[in-house]
Order: sequence, then structure tokens, then C-alpha cells
Amino acid sequence: MENQEDAIKSVAIVNKLAIGSLFEKTITVERNQLVKTGDSTDTNIYFVQDGSLRIFVTDGEEERVIRFGYQNNIIVALDSFLTEKPSDFYIQAIKKTTLKIISKKTFMDFISKEPENLKLWAEILEDLVLQQIEREKDLLTHSPKERYERVLKRSPQLFQEIPNKHIANYLRMTPETLSRLKKS
Repeated sequence: MENQEDAIKSVAIVNKLAIGSLFEKTITVERNQLVKTGDSTDTNIYFVQDGSLRIFVTDGEEERVIRFGYQNNIIVALDSFLTEKPSDFYIQAIKKTTLKIISKKTFMDFISKEPENLKLWAEILEDLVLQQIEREKDLLTHSPKERYERVLKRSPQLFQEIPNKHIANYLRMTPETLSRLKKS
């Protein structure tokens, strides 16, 4: 999940990638369709052209949303991408979604060609790490109101793109609590 500044940066990064024609294919996934299942390896980088996704893990029988992606966001199962090993993350379309895809091999060939391309990879990693730090701060904030306000400030577009039940899960609160917070 990104703020407006991060979304602009993602578009700039994608524009740089598109110049090299790195996008190998475009796919459309239907609502609720899984792009990646848990305990699978996925080394693709996805750019959300249209639609929305959620990344989640299962905690026993409960799903825990950890990230969202919507138009102009870059999505990747980073642990699987880096290690080329299975990851517990699921990536699922929330609504019909169009994704542009770059494979790890194509991307790594691209970044190894020029120092400027390696700098681009560093920017992508930096963005992903900073987003993860913000997510951890959200989880450590005790008050549901504080979690809601942090996410609203950082990503107001989220509340237009993603259904409340998923946002509530992400914020670790009930949909009813989220509804009350939105009204206050």
C-alpha cells in the first residue's frame, strides 16, 4: 500500500522499465482469483495497471492482510523473489485486475546492464522496505483510531479502492469498528 508520493515514484519506475520493454506479458485476473498461493515460489514483479489486489497470510484459519496494491502500484512477493524459495504469502485479486509482469531473470538481466538500472533496483527495494517499516509501525500502534488515522493520512486512496472488510482486516479491527471510526 502506498501513499500518493510513492504511487508517483512507482509510475516513474515503471516508465523506466517500459522503456526497455521489460514487461513480458499482461494478464487479467478475475475477482477473488489467486495470483500466488501460499507455500509457492513466485519470482515475478507485478505492476497493477487496473484493479486491486491484497497480499495476505493465513494465521491458523484466519487470513491476515498485510498489503494492498491498486492502480500504479508494484507488487512482489519479495521474500520469494529474493530467495527463489516458497513463500507463505498469497496474492489475490479483490476485483478484476490487469497486471503487467516482469520475470526475475528479465529484470536481473536489465539491472546488471547499466549502473543506472542498478540504481532503479535500489529505489524499488528502498520503497518496499520503507512501506514495510510503516506497516510495522501500524501494527505496533495500540489504538484502532491511531492505526486508522495513520493509514488514512498515508494512503487516502486506499479507502476509495479497497472494500472496508479488507481494510478492517489490515488494521486488525472489526468492520464495525472501522465504520465507527470513519463516521467520527
